[in-house]
Amino acid sequence: MPRRFELLVFDWDGTLMDSAACIAAALQCACRDLGHPVPSERDARYVIGLGLNDALAHVLPGVAPCDYHVVVDRYRHHFLLRDGGTTLFSGVSEMLHALRDKGHLLAIATGKSRRGLDRALEATGLGEYFHITRCADEGYSKPHPGMLRWIMEAVGISENRALMIGDTTHDMEMARAAGVARVALACGAHERAHLLECAPLACLNDCAELESWLAQNA
Repeated sequence: MPRRFELLVFDWDGTLMDSAACIAAALQCACRDLGHPVPSERDARYVIGLGLNDALAHVLPGVAPCDYHVVVDRYRHHFLLRDGGTTLFSGVSEMLHALRDKGHLLAIATGKSRRGLDRALEATGLGEYFHITRCADEGYSKPHPGMLRWIMEAVGISENRALMIGDTTHDMEMARAAGVARVALACGAHERAHLLECAPLACLNDCAELESWLAQNA
């Protein structure tokens, strides 16, 4: 039977890596250190998946863009203190191995910086599984469809042969704007109710459910 989706595009944080809590805490600590209003955990989680500048514009509207670099430096300080404690969700490596062996093209579309994603791929050993990756500092940030369109153009796959997999409404909206089918994971940054509002093909609880769904539908 031919594959329905030739290209599977994954978000990183909150989708493959269990890092949403780490990101939210690092952002809160950075704001506290600098005397800025500290976002709630829900607000801090909401901006996960956006590029850092877009995230800061949302949680710190009173801070001038020319001063974002100060917040970004402090955020990175706190994130790196916690990053060593983050792990892949259970079953991720095995799932990616199986999908690659079945002939799917695998990609990443992430709000991380290129430096951050490369560090994460090296630390986890997952770099070999991905045909192509795209980061927020290399073009448009989610939910703009540019990141996903760039990936599809680069590998020569049309919209109806691609699937976006992510844990935030930013992932879902990016896919919808690009005309791409989408599957949500409710184990990351955004709440299930909000993910369902984006009309994904499925909203799954974890990697085990995702692997099963892909085996039957992708």
